[in-house]
Amino acid sequence: MLELLAEVGTVTATEAAARLGYSSGLCSFHLRQLARHGLIEEAPHRGGRARPWRLTRRDSAPGTSEEEAFGNLARGLEDESWQRWLTQRDRAPAEWRHDEAFSAVAYLTPEEMRRVADAVRRALAPYQDREQRPLARPDGARPVALITRLFPLLSEGAGEGE
Repeated sequence: MLELLAEVGTVTATEAAARLGYSSGLCSFHLRQLARHGLIEEAPHRGGRARPWRLTRRDSAPGTSEEEAFGNLARGLEDESWQRWLTQRDRAPAEWRHDEAFSAVAYLTPEEMRRVADAVRRALAPYQDREQRPLARPDGARPVALITRLFPLLSEGAGEGE
């Protein structure tokens, strides 16, 4: 959504849905979430029901890069989506009421960690074009959050060598 806004300047939920292949309701939700976190704002418009949105110009906190600020926002939205799923999954169709959440701890070198991340990306690659190409989606396909976080576990007060 942010890439779309950066590309076109302003967008409504309906326009985003047409471009991204999602429902306008889902796009509206995500636009409101991005606005809530201060990344976008309503753009001036001439009335009517259409609500155009645009990127906001924000200064990051001192010492925070744009990439780090976006990463923090993305993780917050991921966590929020997970919590929403946990509280609302009983309302999902029966075949969608389960999830495939799991976690693991593995002892890896930095290079091995990069290889694991690359393997996950390769495993997902055959499905990535479905976001931009709705006709490539099989019947019954729905958006599914795929979240992978690989990071070293540090002991309390860990130094550079741990």
